[in-house]
Amino acid sequence: MNTHFSCVGCGKCCTDHHVPLTLAEARQWAADGGNVIILVEAFLGNGLGLPADQREHAERRSVVVPSGTAEAFVAITFAAYNAGRCRNLDEDNRCGIYERRPLVCRIYPMEINPHIPLNPGAKDCPPESWEQGPALIVGGELVDGELAELIRRSRQADRDDVQTKEAVCALLGICTTALKGDGFTAYLPDMNAFAQAVELAMQQPAASNEWVFHVSAMDIAEQMLDAGARIATQVPANYAFISLRAS
Repeated sequence: MNTHFSCVGCGKCCTDHHVPLTLAEARQWAADGGNVIILVEAFLGNGLGLPADQREHAERRSVVVPSGTAEAFVAITFAAYNAGRCRNLDEDNRCGIYERRPLVCRIYPMEINPHIPLNPGAKDCPPESWEQGPALIVGGELVDGELAELIRRSRQADRDDVQTKEAVCALLGICTTALKGDGFTAYLPDMNAFAQAVELAMQQPAASNEWVFHVSAMDIAEQMLDAGARIATQVPANYAFISLRAS
C-alpha cells in the first residue's frame, strides 16, 4: 500500500503539539522568547520498561545514570511548548520561521522513531491531505531521499545532544524521571535559567547525577524497588507527571 501526502495548510499540526527540538533549536527557541518544556522518560538496564526489539534505538538516545543500585537509561526531550497555536503561526496558518523551522516540523508527518509506523489516522491532518501529493511511502519504504536524510539528522542529534541535555537538567535541579511506557515527567523551567544552563552545559557537561523514578502505581514501584532503583516519595514540586497507563 502506498501513502501520499500534501500539506493543505490547516495549521492543526502547529496547534497544541509540543515540538521536539534539537539542543541548538531549543537554545534558539528560548532566545526568540519561546518556552521549552522538558520531557523525561527512562528504562532500567535490566530492560524493565522497554520491549527488547526497541532497545538499540532507545539506548542510543539515552544517557546512562545511577538510580539507587540500578543503572538507568534516561531519554530527555526538549520541546517547544505549544499550548494552543504555535507562536510562529500567523493568521493565514503560515509559519513565520519557515526557513529555519525545527527539524521535526520539516519531517512531519513522518515519524522519527523507527518503531512507530506512519499512521494517517493518528495525525490531525484532514483526509484530503492523504489523497493527493507525492508518494511518501511505496511498498512500505520511505521513497523521499531528502526526508530520509532529515530523519537521520534528527536521530543523530538525539544521540549527540543527550549528555549535554542531562547536564542542563542537573544544573536546573531536574532529577526525577518516569518509567518508559508508564509516563513522562514534564518540566517548564524559567527560560532565563534554562538559557544559562544550556550555555554552561555546552562549555563543560557535568557528571551524571543520581535520578529517581516517579511511577503511576504500586505494582510498578515494587518492580523498580526490586531492581534496586530509587522511587520518588515526595509530592512533585517542580514537575508534572503525565501518565501513559490505561486507567
